[in-house]
Amino acid sequence: MVSSPFKPGKFLAAIAVASAIAQTAAFSSQGRFPLSVSNARSFVQPKPVGFAPITSTSLEAHLSDNASQTVPSKRRVAAKILSRVAFGFCSLALLHMATLEPANAARKAKKAVEVPLHLGQKIANYFRTFGIPDLGVLTIISALPIVELRGAIPVGIWMGLPISKVLPVCILGNMIPILPLLLLLRNKTLKNAMNPILTQAEKKTKELGIGSVQKQWASLATFVGIPLPGTGAWTGAMGAFLLGMPLAVAFTSIFAGVVSAGVIMTAITLAGKAGGIAALAALLLYAGIELSKGGSSSGKQDFLEAEPYWDQTNVPVNVYKNKAPFVGKVISTKRIVGPKATGETCHIIIDHKGDFPYWEGQSWGVIPPGVREKDGKPHSVRLYSIASSRYGDDMTGKTGSLCVRRATYWCPELKADDPAKKGICSNFLCDTKPGDEVQMTGPAGKVMLLPEENPSTDYIMVGTGTGVAPYRGFIRRLFVENTPAAAAYKGQAWLFLGVANSDALLYDDEWQAVKKDHPEQFRLDYALSREQTNAKGGKMYIQDKIEEYADEVFNKLENGAVIYFCGLKGMMPGIQEMLETVAKKKGIDYEEWIKGLKAKKQWRVEVY
Repeated sequence: MVSSPFKPGKFLAAIAVASAIAQTAAFSSQGRFPLSVSNARSFVQPKPVGFAPITSTSLEAHLSDNASQTVPSKRRVAAKILSRVAFGFCSLALLHMATLEPANAARKAKKAVEVPLHLGQKIANYFRTFGIPDLGVLTIISALPIVELRGAIPVGIWMGLPISKVLPVCILGNMIPILPLLLLLRNKTLKNAMNPILTQAEKKTKELGIGSVQKQWASLATFVGIPLPGTGAWTGAMGAFLLGMPLAVAFTSIFAGVVSAGVIMTAITLAGKAGGIAALAALLLYAGIELSKGGSSSGKQDFLEAEPYWDQTNVPVNVYKNKAPFVGKVISTKRIVGPKATGETCHIIIDHKGDFPYWEGQSWGVIPPGVREKDGKPHSVRLYSIASSRYGDDMTGKTGSLCVRRATYWCPELKADDPAKKGICSNFLCDTKPGDEVQMTGPAGKVMLLPEENPSTDYIMVGTGTGVAPYRGFIRRLFVENTPAAAAYKGQAWLFLGVANSDALLYDDEWQAVKKDHPEQFRLDYALSREQTNAKGGKMYIQDKIEEYADEVFNKLENGAVIYFCGLKGMMPGIQEMLETVAKKKGIDYEEWIKGLKAKKQWRVEVY
């Protein structure tokens, strides 16, 4: 224990000395104590007393001196106050040294013997006051958020309990609230009430839902198993729920993580840091082996490439058809917009086991289950642009992703969504859970493919809402994955995305990361119709945002850039009208200009 440099006794003693000096100065200023040399001499050698005649002059001088002594100056009043304060401090200093110093010495001796209790021990002592047995106290502490098993095991050792009882009791206690938590989070009211906590949990666990079920299991177990702040069973359970992990996968994975955390904390408590490091190393080794089984995202993504990589001769098209669709399994379904977004949009990862190859810019057909009410026939296929590269979000080449907005119809009479008019396929996809089967056709289309033969080609990508899906595949291929295309690319990719407000932005965290890593090669511009205004003071739509850069866009197209449009059909008239207006100002024949772009395959449109 480091002693404080401040010593009250010595401090007050110093004040006493200073007070004595101040007292002396005060008396001197009042003329009561002769300090000057001349005064000292006159005090030692007084003048002889005699009688002298009193004149009028000497009388006036005498009276004047007496008058000046009867009215004290401000300096003398201050000196009196100072002398009294100094005297008071002298008294306090003497009192402290006489009475308080022994008490301080006793208190210091007591502190030297006492050992401060940490949070877990304080909680344990609190529950002990209710007469709860020590094993029961450990169970309660292990079930508490934040503290959990990692705080309970050291408490059990401190209680003097054998580790053979401490470890299993703490594991049991930590797991008691997890299953109820996973089930209760399905309640919308509770979920909304816990939204701030869930948001923090989502930030910590957003990468755990990527990949195969086996990879998810290993990732979550590792996350829970490393005893660091914010990585316990409670956070793992909330993250697993938000990421749509199957209940069995989430619960067993969290259990494995809790056991691992228990072993590590036991090793740290009994064997010190060396034991904890050894246990942690074993956990990471096991996790690495399990993750590698699920497909590694490290290394190069070159095993699904053509030869050369830009050759589009053998692009897969319509491998699976309506009569014999492919059956994929949902890995996760996650809402990816904020609470103020206009509608719900979900990111859905589907496992195709590597049996359903596709290229960036293609679409999957989805056949919703059931039959049509009007004729009893199966539902028709709905096309959705694939929102991942050919390697999938986990880069194993065995998954693919869709970006789907739930289609609803607001009935003004009901003042609510009319379930009879909702989108059948979009609602089916947004309601899927891990393990659900999806009938799929395709892949379809070649219009939106990337022409990669010239690595210096600029790409201008214009999209509204879920029309951003194919561009996510483009951007991951060019800037995120270790592909031959990424290694060769020297051009610039420019994304224009139009949505209603900030909460409706899709994949913004991914775009910002790419922009940070590739500031010269990736540009990003948003048109937020309900938050921004255009140059005329109206709402900012996608065509208004493009018009702000009209000269630059035209110049890029003149130099061979490829422009893509994907999204609702309604965006195209406004865009074409804007481009035509700009073309006329530049003296360009708009119709001929468009024909030229289409002939050179620089104009690519996929709207719905």
